[in-house]
Amino acid sequence: MATSATRAETPAGTWRITFYVALAVFAQESTWNFYDNRVPELLRDHVASAAVVGVLMGMDNLLGVFIQPYMGNRSDNTRTAWGRRIPYLAVMMPLGAVLFLLIPHATSLAWLVLVIFLYALVMNSFKPISESLMPDFIAPERRSTANAAVKTAAALTIIVASLVSLLLVDDHPKLAFAVPSGLMLAAAAVLVWRVRDSRSAAYRAAVAEDEADRADGKPAAAAGGTRDAEVKIKMRDVIGEMVRDPDRSRVLVVVAVFVFGGAWFASRSLLTPYGVEVLGLSDGEAGGLTLPSGVAYILAAFPAARLAERFGRLRVMAAGAAVFAAAMLLGAAVQTPAVTVATMCLAAAGAAGFVINAVVVLWNLAPSPRVLGTYSGLYTVGWMSGGMAGPALVGLAVDVTGWHLMLLHIAVLTVVAALLVLRIDRLRRRADTAASAR
Repeated sequence: MATSATRAETPAGTWRITFYVALAVFAQESTWNFYDNRVPELLRDHVASAAVVGVLMGMDNLLGVFIQPYMGNRSDNTRTAWGRRIPYLAVMMPLGAVLFLLIPHATSLAWLVLVIFLYALVMNSFKPISESLMPDFIAPERRSTANAAVKTAAALTIIVASLVSLLLVDDHPKLAFAVPSGLMLAAAAVLVWRVRDSRSAAYRAAVAEDEADRADGKPAAAAGGTRDAEVKIKMRDVIGEMVRDPDRSRVLVVVAVFVFGGAWFASRSLLTPYGVEVLGLSDGEAGGLTLPSGVAYILAAFPAARLAERFGRLRVMAAGAAVFAAAMLLGAAVQTPAVTVATMCLAAAGAAGFVINAVVVLWNLAPSPRVLGTYSGLYTVGWMSGGMAGPALVGLAVDVTGWHLMLLHIAVLTVVAALLVLRIDRLRRRADTAASAR
């Protein structure tokens, strides 16, 4: 895989920047999880239609598909004394925190929709930027372990959102929004105080490439905060180069993420009605089927990263997808609540192997450190698009065959993802062999 940095961080430096990135992700995901918990109920105060509530709650995913690659690319082309990521985070994280704080104070549907639209716009704008800090600083061989820490921090926000809901929402519904908002403000302050990504290996490599291009007479992003007449690397050029590459590995990674994302989101969003229709549970009981799987995901995160760094990320991704598919087949074969809980725990452990390593594979395949933010955005396009398409596709299959086969349909989708990853692995081995021969 292509190396995206010119200088490896020391182990202490690796864990330092991992902590800061995890802090940023923890803060922003705390607001997102609390948003998912509370905003549907705020919308229901104004509209009775579940369909309308669903459309409004899905708005952030749709925005993310378009905004995140653009903002990742925009940060890639930024050059300042603070670096290319921190200037955006210094402005957007506090702005997102303020908008989140305003959500419960919206007194009409129009104002509520406007505030949540602006919140989703700002949060989607800096998400790929904060996540790209990690590959900027950390060498390719250490990225899986670092990403496991970041994903664990994101998973822990589910617990934070639940605790805030439990302790504050009933008695202080508006004050409850201040806790996640305060976490994000604190994280922004720490990042601005402690991190300068202008010192990262990837930023320095990008500046060096800029200087080489200027020496060749090509337009480039200037190192001092201004830019030449043309943008250095346009997003359409990055995508065009990826699509035209005869290797196809990077395109297939995005497609595999799309397919596995579809399976993952289908297994989460459709499990409650499955529990009611097939297992005979109440809505509340069915909604609790996935709770233990969150713990299983956290426990599997670091082993999945360590295995990937020892045996190869693509192999662990394929194995993770295979475990996920096997879990779905187990649940389809034995349809009881206890086995379904075990199914979801096993599936979550398999998902950790895929999810933690997929974005790292894409980062490490990037042809230049100048496009790491764009690649973070393209990963999000695959993941969020799968999140929108997967439940719809599996739901359509359920309409045709019935709820009792839902887990089987998800297993089929996951097998497709595993086969795509195996195809990528063969392509990479072929490319490595050809490079060795030369």
